[in-house]
Amino acid sequence: MPESGLLPVVVVGGLHEAARRQAVLELLENSEGAVLLHHDLTHACEGRVQRRLQDDSGPLAEAQVPLTNDCPCCAMREDLLPELLRLAEEGRHRLAVVELWGGSEPHPLVEVIAGGEVEGRCMHEVVEVVAVITAVDPLRIVPELSVSDQLLEHHLHICADDERTVAEALSHQIEYAGVLAVSHSQEAAGSPELHAGLAMLRQLHPTARFVRLGAGTLVGAALAGFEVAAARDRVNPALALLPQAADEAGVATLVWERRRPLHPARLYEALDQLVPAAQRSRGRFWLANRPDLMLAWDAAGANLAVEECGPWLATLPDAAWELYPPARRAAAALDWDAVHGDRVQQLSFTAEGLDVDGITELLDSCLLTDAELLAGEPGWKALPDAFEDLLDPVA
Repeated sequence: MPESGLLPVVVVGGLHEAARRQAVLELLENSEGAVLLHHDLTHACEGRVQRRLQDDSGPLAEAQVPLTNDCPCCAMREDLLPELLRLAEEGRHRLAVVELWGGSEPHPLVEVIAGGEVEGRCMHEVVEVVAVITAVDPLRIVPELSVSDQLLEHHLHICADDERTVAEALSHQIEYAGVLAVSHSQEAAGSPELHAGLAMLRQLHPTARFVRLGAGTLVGAALAGFEVAAARDRVNPALALLPQAADEAGVATLVWERRRPLHPARLYEALDQLVPAAQRSRGRFWLANRPDLMLAWDAAGANLAVEECGPWLATLPDAAWELYPPARRAAAALDWDAVHGDRVQQLSFTAEGLDVDGITELLDSCLLTDAELLAGEPGWKALPDAFEDLLDPVA
């Protein structure tokens, strides 16, 4: 146990099972007193979730976890906290490694571990998440971000109504992790596919710590520390710093930033071209007919999700700013525009063979013209509400 007395927890996830298992085994074999906790959802559709405990010598215990509300993921979460609490109170182990199921995204689980409560105990009083690792095979990154296959088709889903795609889950796993553990294939060394996969990883998450599996450095990276609040902010559309423009090994990233509002109908008509134009695109934007509302753009594998992120601070009275976190207020103040305040179009597009000029031209054509801009907000709000299928209708 560390000096703090808290049981360190390393969360390891990833769709690529071979890479994920290698990362887990490296942690077990090279960390004294490490124990693995894994919930297997293979037979969840039959009502069975298997919990496995293991250390570097082999299996320690197995048990079947009852389903909660017919939800395998809920059952896993409700069983995980008591098990972590038990391991912490026993004091026999110096590190707990939580291996996620293939399609699981680490963000919600880490929030549960860090902020959950069980048996009257707050989990942050007994455990500490010290690392979130996503293990990946770089040869699979570009192909899997390029298709719209659902997790269900590959038996990687976490519940019966899980409609996420492989590309969505993979991109979220990559972008949230503090450490990317990359498998190494001697046969693929120097190949264009390997270089493209590594370039894609670097552009999707430029601040991640990269570790090559088998190099003996994973444990050190895992114990370097992880800040739950900082990771939460990093993937929060209202605060996230988008990747910078890049071009490496045929993979490029465009960051498109403008101030004036987007015409809802023209942008909606352009979605059929914009969404498939990149393996991954994300960011925040605003529509002329919804001038008060920040919107999040989240696309992977030719699927787009648009979500509301609350109001732009420019639309609120000064007193209401205190209701928002300091990081949000600071971001707004630093990027303030004399005309539009913190309202901004910030979208990033990353793809192999990205048509930077074509995307830029198409997005620019979706902005309000000078004449449309002169109509002001009363005129903007009268524009057709083309996004009503993706968002609630304008009140």
